[in-house]
Amino acid sequence: MTVNQSKDPLHGVTLEALLTRLVERYSWSGLAERININCFKSDPSIKSSLKFLRRTPWARSEVEALYIASLDEPQAAPADNPWANHRRRDD
Repeated sequence: MTVNQSKDPLHGVTLEALLTRLVERYSWSGLAERININCFKSDPSIKSSLKFLRRTPWARSEVEALYIASLDEPQAAPADNPWANHRRRDD
């Protein structure tokens, strides 16, 4: 690690990129289950959610915390991935 690199997992990640990654990982309904925010439940979109999160510090904090927690969770293979259940020969 170089001296100038930040240890903050949010460093360099825009709110839009963070939200997009969470939607890709959990879907809108999954986000609504994890964080009780209307903009995730009722006609959700990146644009409307960004507007709300930029004006609502507590909600933005919860979304950022979920993003940080998701970095430690293993990513599930997509259902259409033909290699999802593949086992290596040495397993």
